[in-house]
Order: sequence, then structure tokens, then C-alpha cells
Amino acid sequence: MSTHKSIAKSAGVIAIATFVSRILGFLRDIVIARLFGIYVYAQAFVIAFKIPNLFRDLVGEGASNAAIVPVFTEYNLKHSKKEFWELANVVLNLLLVVLSAITILGIIFSPIIVRLIAPGFIASPEKLAATIKLNRIIFPYVLLIGLTAYSMGILNSLKHFAVPAFAPCLLNISIIVFALLFGEGIKGLALGVLVGGVLQLAVQIPVLYKKGFRFHLFRSFKHPAAKVIAKLMLPRVFSSAIYQLNNFVDSIFGSLAWIVGDGGVAVLYFSYRLIQFPIGIFSNALSQAILPALSAHALEEDHAKLRLALSWGLRATFFVMLPATVAFMVLAKPIISTLFGGGRFDLSSVALTANALFFYSIGLTAFGGTKILQSCFFSLKDTVTPTKIAGIALVVNIVLNSILMFPLKIGGLALATSISGINTFLILFFLLKKRLGDFYVGEIVVSFLRILLASLSMGAVCYFLWQRNLVPGLCTLTRFLSLGILLAGGLISYAIFCFIFRVREMHELWEWVGKKFNVP
Repeated sequence: MSTHKSIAKSAGVIAIATFVSRILGFLRDIVIARLFGIYVYAQAFVIAFKIPNLFRDLVGEGASNAAIVPVFTEYNLKHSKKEFWELANVVLNLLLVVLSAITILGIIFSPIIVRLIAPGFIASPEKLAATIKLNRIIFPYVLLIGLTAYSMGILNSLKHFAVPAFAPCLLNISIIVFALLFGEGIKGLALGVLVGGVLQLAVQIPVLYKKGFRFHLFRSFKHPAAKVIAKLMLPRVFSSAIYQLNNFVDSIFGSLAWIVGDGGVAVLYFSYRLIQFPIGIFSNALSQAILPALSAHALEEDHAKLRLALSWGLRATFFVMLPATVAFMVLAKPIISTLFGGGRFDLSSVALTANALFFYSIGLTAFGGTKILQSCFFSLKDTVTPTKIAGIALVVNIVLNSILMFPLKIGGLALATSISGINTFLILFFLLKKRLGDFYVGEIVVSFLRILLASLSMGAVCYFLWQRNLVPGLCTLTRFLSLGILLAGGLISYAIFCFIFRVREMHELWEWVGKKFNVP
């Protein structure tokens, strides 16, 4: 249980930081939505920012979780600090070369890249030109965020989570400030991204130096452990590429305005950003915090503790993600209307985005659970299996997009992503069961069903409260007040139904609160 408490504490720090970052992210998206709606500049920003984010995951955060954290955790436990920091310098020098090359090539080939990712933009010269220009300006963000993710990986392997977790807040603040300063134009968005990238990296450097890091530029590019990292990273790069291709597949189909309707790219962005809120706050935090513990158990070949930690991680994920799934499905329209409605984000934009949010929500629990399962594979130093499954998910998504976009339009693209995500979770789950044996699957299934019952009951309460329209009015303040009452009512009812249906995780949470705050 001490391991679980340590994981929970680390996850709590990350969750708080991520919560702040996501709130700021919502403010950022509200600013963008109301300034640009779902039209030309909003779509240009979505595509232009998506491209450097691809490379961020390929050689940045994704590589950090899959390769850097497990290897550096082992070095921290079994080697001297001097050897630890020698390895850190070698990896940094290699990253600088790779990221710089990607950045330069990305700037040069932006016109080709944009045409490949958003072929529907070719029919609109204004939209295409704006996207290419914006993409070229913000491509150096690849270098900045890659180094930021490297710093995060080093600090996480040393079990320091707070500063790396809070760093993304600076990006959101930067984009908000520059977007408001420059108004309706791409210049503010571009500057906001670049300045935010610098700030995210800069805030971690003092902590690294305090821990003992000293930078030696291009002194060495060779280290035995660097080869191990590269070996682990290569499959993860392919896995991340496939995952990002999944996102790009949605953008490609979403850019086909003559089939799914105008503004599809922006509609998918705003709706999926909401889906990422609980994933970012909880699933990412938990998977990031649980990875060092899983890696330590795997290193010690203590599969009993590994199975116990995995089971706990999945049950904790269901406890948060299932009610979030139901809430998003029931309250999609009031959520979108309250958060984004206004300015250039008109009633049509609200309806389209709420529809996409409803279908994305179906896969939310699977998206969150998959991150925990992937962390377990990474702890076992297996990055190949998740890559293969990601390939299957990509094919499923393409096929379903091609079928569902005709009857369901933009909602069909969101539904295809959800079905693909559920398929991925189930395959990874059963593969781990085959490899590890029974990791308390019975308890996981019972917990899932009890939480599902409590979540559905909560959904009925939310629907009833929404139909009652407790705080009528059209102004922004009353809309936020009404949504706040809906969410508060849902949260309270969920807690009550968890006790009624004897949800184990709620009892554990209640016991922890009682001990923490001396509640009888």
C-alpha cells in the first residue's frame, strides 16, 4: 500500500498541475474560439500546431515515457550520480542534433506537409497560405518542446514531478496573452506558441542544475545505455507516429468540407480538447506517476506487485473516466455552448461541436485505460507490442472514417476514433493478461460494473437537472452558473450512487479523506 500511496501522491501533484494547465488551456481555446470561430484562422492554427506536436510526441514526451524514464530510473538505482549525468549529457547531445534537423526540414517542406495533412485546404488558397505561413513560424517549437520533454523525463526518473507538470501552464498563458494582444490574426498565435515553448524549457533548467546536471555541449555521443534508449525508442517512435497518424487521419477527413461540412477540422479540435481534459488531469498524471513504480517492480522481477499496481491503476481510471464519459454524453450541448459559445462561435458551431463531443465521449474510458496499459508494457521494456496494436488501430480508424463520415458527417469521424480506441484497449488488456497472468481481472470487472451503474444513475440526474433549466438566462455569467450547478449536482449524485452500489474505490477515497482531515 505504501507504493500505492507514493504513486497516488505523485499523481496528485501532476493532476493538480495538469488541472491548472487544462483550465488555462480552456481559457486559451475560449479566446481562440471567440476570436476565430471554426473558420479560416482557427482551422489554420489547428493544422499548423498539430504538425510540430507530431514530432513532439515522436522524439519528446512519448520517447520520454517509453525509453528515457525506465532506463534512467534503472541508472539512478544501480549506478553512481556521475554515470547518471554522463548518460544525460549524451542523450541531450543526440537529441539536439535530431531535433534541429527536424526543425530545419519542417520549415523548408511546410507547403508539402500541409497539403498532405489537410488536402481539403487546397481548394481554399487563403486557408492553405495561412496554414503554411503559421506552420513555418511555429516549427522551432519542435526543438523547444523536445528539450522540455527530455528535461521532464530526467526529472521524473528522479521522482521530481512538480515543475515539469506545471510547465505547460506557461504555454497556455503565453498563447492567451499574445492572442489577446494581436487580436484576429495568426501573428499572435505564432508568437504565443514560440514564447510558451521557451518558457516551458527555461523553468526546468534551474531544477536540473540543482539536481546535479552540468551541460557539456557535443562532448560525447556514445554511451552503452544510449543504445538501449534508442532500441526502446525506435518502436515507440513508430507507435507514436501511428498514433499521430490516427489524429491526422481525422484531420484529413475533417478537411473534406464537401462531405463532412465546413469547419470540420476546428470542430474536431475543440471537441477533442474537452475529451483531453479528464485524460490530461487524471490518466496522464496517473500513467506518468505509475511508470517509475512499475519499472522498479519489473526491474526487481516482482510481478506480484506489478500486477497489483496495474489492477489498482485501471480501477482508479474507471472510477474517474466512466462518470466523465456519461457526463460528456448527457451534457455535451450545454458544455460546448457555455465554454465556447459567443463571438464568431455561433449556434451552428455549437451544434456541430456538441455532436462530435458526444461521439468522442464513447471512447473516453478506453483512452484513459490504454495509457495505464501502455505504461505497464513500457515498464517491461516492451515498446514493440503497443506499436503493433497502434497499427491495427490506425487501419480500423481509416476504415471506419471512410464508412461513418457519410451518414454521420463530422460525428462519424469522432465515433470512428472512439471505436478504434476501445478496440486498442481490449487487445492490450488481454495481451497483458496472457503475459502477466491474472492481475485481479475479476476485481477489475466487478469494479467496472459497479462504477458504470453509479455513472448511469448520475447521468439521469444530470439530464433531469438540465431539463429543469435551474438558472435561465443568456448572459455568460448565468450560463456558467447553470453549468456549474449541473456539474456539482452530477458530482454529488455520483458520490451518493457510489456508496449505494458499494463502489470500492469510493470507500477507499472516503477512508483516505477521513485519515487526512481527521473526519470521523
